[in-house]
Amino acid sequence: MDGMIYRKISVTLQKNHHMYIQVLKSKLHRVKVTEANLDYIGSITIDGALMDAAGMIENERVEIYDITSGERICTYAIRGEEGTGVIGINGAAAHKVKVDDLVIIASYAIMDFEEAKVWHPTVIFPKNNRLQ
Repeated sequence: MDGMIYRKISVTLQKNHHMYIQVLKSKLHRVKVTEANLDYIGSITIDGALMDAAGMIENERVEIYDITSGERICTYAIRGEEGTGVIGINGAAAHKVKVDDLVIIASYAIMDFEEAKVWHPTVIFPKNNRLQ
C-alpha cells in the first residue's frame, strides 16, 4: 500500500512541477558602435526604433557580444533617439568596446520549459544601424 501512495504522490509532483529556463528573447545582429562614452554611469544607448523592432525596453538587461574584439559584456539598455542609428557604449564598457566595432546585442527571457520549446526569438538584421 505504501508503494501505491508514493507512486501517486510522485506522479502528482511531476505533473505540477514547472521548470523554467532562460532563452534568447531578441537580438540585434551586427550593429556598429557609433560612440563610446567612458565618463558615463554605464549602459548601452540603442536607437529607439531598433529597440522597438527587437522588442527591447529601456533598463532591460542586455548582453553585448563584440564581434570585432571578442569581448562579452552585460549591461542595461537606454533608449536613444529614433532613426539615428546610435549604438553607444557607456561607462567602463567603453574600455572594452570601441567605436566602429561590430556587436550583437541580445536580451533573454525566463519561461516555462514547455513554452520555451515552441518559442521563436525576434532577430533583427539592421543595415547601417537602421531598419530596412
